Amino acid sequence: MEEEELQELKRKLENEDLDQEQRINLLNSSLSKALNSAALQPDGGVSSSLLKSRLYLSGVLNLCVAALNLRKLQNDWSAMATLAHLTCCCCVGVKPGRHSEAFHRLFLPSVMDAVLSLAGQLMRRSECWSQFRKTMKDSVGRLLEDQTHLTPHILSSAHYEQIQMCDDVAVTLLCVQMWIQICSTNRKFLSELSDDSALLLLNEAVGQLALSSDPAVGRASVTLILLMANQLKLRLRPLLLSFRGLDSLLDKDWRGRGFDQDLDQLITLVQSEQRMSHSEASTEHVQAVCVIQAAWCSYRTRRRVKSLNRAVGALQRRYRARRRQQQQQREVQRWQEELSYQVFVRRQQARRRFHQKQRRLLQLLPPDQVASYLQEVERRAAVVIQSFWRGFRERQRYNNTQRHTLRETHNRQQAAMALQRVVRRFLEERRAAKALPTAAFWIGQEGLTDSRRAELKRQVEEHIAVNRSSCVSPQQCKVLHHQVQQLLQSELQRRLDRMKEDQHLEALMAHTHTQLELLRDAPPLSVVTATDADSFLSPSGSIAARGRDAHNAALQAERLPWWRTLGRTDEGPAHPQEAELEAELGGLYVGGVREVDGTKL
Repeated sequence: MEEEELQELKRKLENEDLDQEQRINLLNSSLSKALNSAALQPDGGVSSSLLKSRLYLSGVLNLCVAALNLRKLQNDWSAMATLAHLTCCCCVGVKPGRHSEAFHRLFLPSVMDAVLSLAGQLMRRSECWSQFRKTMKDSVGRLLEDQTHLTPHILSSAHYEQIQMCDDVAVTLLCVQMWIQICSTNRKFLSELSDDSALLLLNEAVGQLALSSDPAVGRASVTLILLMANQLKLRLRPLLLSFRGLDSLLDKDWRGRGFDQDLDQLITLVQSEQRMSHSEASTEHVQAVCVIQAAWCSYRTRRRVKSLNRAVGALQRRYRARRRQQQQQREVQRWQEELSYQVFVRRQQARRRFHQKQRRLLQLLPPDQVASYLQEVERRAAVVIQSFWRGFRERQRYNNTQRHTLRETHNRQQAAMALQRVVRRFLEERRAAKALPTAAFWIGQEGLTDSRRAELKRQVEEHIAVNRSSCVSPQQCKVLHHQVQQLLQSELQRRLDRMKEDQHLEALMAHTHTQLELLRDAPPLSVVTATDADSFLSPSGSIAARGRDAHNAALQAERLPWWRTLGRTDEGPAHPQEAELEAELGGLYVGGVREVDGTKL
């Protein structure tokens, strides 16, 4: 096909009067005719390569890709599959020259995306199975055989992932067979792949073994892995180690499916690779341990050398500090000795001056007054000594008397409290014996006199006479009257119980106030004895037990380490009555812990 023919074809394709179907038919016929004519020439290889290069450089192949991407043709899917096949054939053997980078990085991936998108459309239609098979094997497979670098692009393509996710076993089998055909046809296909691309292809085969249960798919996947092992050889070892448990999967799920020989070969290969990796790993572990030990020994030696230098410096600093401290202590001791010596000397000088002064005074006195003067001096000295001794003795006597007085006062208070309790109990029993029997609830209420009661009774009788009900019988009235009487009696009993509770509460409050007065007047802890402390114990066993528990809990809380007390808050009174008592008594907690002069007992 010459340049004029290509320009004429491009001009026809760019004509807006052509619809999509006509444009695809024109492309199919023109490309088929051009490829057939190039194949029939004597130097077919060179002419075919030049023809394909002209088709790319002229932009005809770009129009083919654009037609495949439009996909507006809904009836003739066979024409679309033919166009995809012809486009892939035209991309094989192209020599784009200076446009090589754009051809391989941009144009070929766009062609592959368009063909895979068309294959996805054909896969969803059951009547287009032959076109789908032709597109995958003849178009995609042939393009991959020539352009190996497109393999990672296909394996990571979204369209190819949609084809893989199909539940049809035939589609899965066709994809695996396509890769087997490519590897078998082009022996250099796998060797030209990078490790990442080979890992993607191996991942697809292993994924089919893990997901599918069809024997044909399993056989094809095993065949593909063995084919990769034969062509990649040592390069496949690190790739197989990425799939742990592959040998157990093969032996458990695919044993007895009709291809046990290939399965045994693959299992042997995987296990041999694992054993080799284990041996290499153990060797690497030994080397790593040796390196770690050598590094640790060298680090320990360097640290010891550095620590020796630091130890010598620290020893010298401590020795100098110790010597400086000893010198300071000697200086302080010397100054103290000097000071004490000066004090002694000054006292001695003062005593000498005093005696000298006294001697001069004695010399000035007449001889007959010296004896009386010395007696007066002795008398004054004796008075001073006696005054000091009497002051000390009186203080001791006062302290003993005060302690004895406090003890006697406490005993008298305890005796008075006991007498008061006995007298109150006796008076209460006497009042209860002399009290009149309790009258009915409605008798004696304030504001209800006999005349008022008679008037109310008359109003009730008049109301009953005027509004007599035929539905209520006398028996029902008696029953209702009896129920009302019972309710009144129950209400009266509740009120009596409430009055008793109030009286009991008042008695407890009075007892509590008496105890508080005793606590305020109690002696300090420095002079209190065991007998005095026992006198403050409660006569109630339950209260004493509660006090002991609270005291033990407080002692245990004080013995706890500091980190056990983090986040703890002081708990308030457990009951509202305790809160009221605490507010009334001025913050003095009564519940097992007593305060005497600000000190807890």
